[in-house]
Amino acid sequence: MGNTVSCCVSPESSPKLPSRQPAERLEEFQTSTEVSEDNTVPYLQHISDREVPDDLALESNPSDHARASTIFLSKSQTDVHDKRKSNHINHISHVSPGPLSKKYSSCSTIFIDDSTVSQPNLKSTIKCVTLAIYYHIKNRDSDRSLDIFDEKLHPLSREPVPDDYSRIDPEHKLIYRFVRTLFSAAQLTAECAIVTLVYLERLLTYAELDICPSNWKRIVLGAILLASKVWDDQAVWNVDYCQILKDITVEDMNEMERQFLELLQFNINVPASVYAKYYFDLRQLADDNNLSFPLEPLNNQRAQKLEAISRLCEDKYKELSRAAMRRSLSADNLIGIRRSNAVLS
Repeated sequence: MGNTVSCCVSPESSPKLPSRQPAERLEEFQTSTEVSEDNTVPYLQHISDREVPDDLALESNPSDHARASTIFLSKSQTDVHDKRKSNHINHISHVSPGPLSKKYSSCSTIFIDDSTVSQPNLKSTIKCVTLAIYYHIKNRDSDRSLDIFDEKLHPLSREPVPDDYSRIDPEHKLIYRFVRTLFSAAQLTAECAIVTLVYLERLLTYAELDICPSNWKRIVLGAILLASKVWDDQAVWNVDYCQILKDITVEDMNEMERQFLELLQFNINVPASVYAKYYFDLRQLADDNNLSFPLEPLNNQRAQKLEAISRLCEDKYKELSRAAMRRSLSADNLIGIRRSNAVLS
């Protein structure tokens, strides 16, 4: 209590010193094993100095941090800007854009969709995920790849791979049919599709790869395989995928899964904040590309259901509030729910 030297702060350090630049913090993080010149007191680095600077972490691992922007959304902005510019030119030229495909709520009718962050719509989510993969392929920076993902070296079917397979970008419909077939046959959920996209972008970031025409099928298959095992309680085995893709072997699936995990550095954790970020960014991608989620007018039955869910959440909050009030509070750290005194007049 009264010592001048703390257990985690060196004598030379002071909380009043100005903050250091990220480069200086990273340099000290790399040399954390060095010992101070004073042999009497061992140098213990402060925990804030051991952590990687937030700027570097957010830049290198966007699939691990909720504050970082998703890669697919940034890659789609170029095409979105071109579409908006074209629509603006058509509007100036008085060109009819055609019938409106998006429904809007009015005073008499409220349109809502059946997709939430906890229970996304399966068909719409797969469309958005495959559209994100499409933009990854279309707006890629280069063609960096690995042999384990090359479809020429490891074909998924016995049909001969075309010679120009690595130069022709697949259309969104082709990617959607491939993913939709796997999800339908394996009976996977919409949440698994979102986790698949998280693992795909994490692979591209960690391994410094690009998803391109020559490897997109095997990368997507590896991400789906891993996401289904992590997310679903009753996971699909590798041999089950061999029943869906008749010409692939179990040994090939096992080797691809092993290398996929190694490239991810065995980091298969998906925080709730990252999952929510991907969900809402996918909805933004759908809105930018006119892929609206199915809307239905709010009827009495659905309104009662929403009201029941809201009442249930409110009851849970009240129970947590009462539990917080009953919990003993420390005099050193008074944290809890404060109630103001009633004024009687």
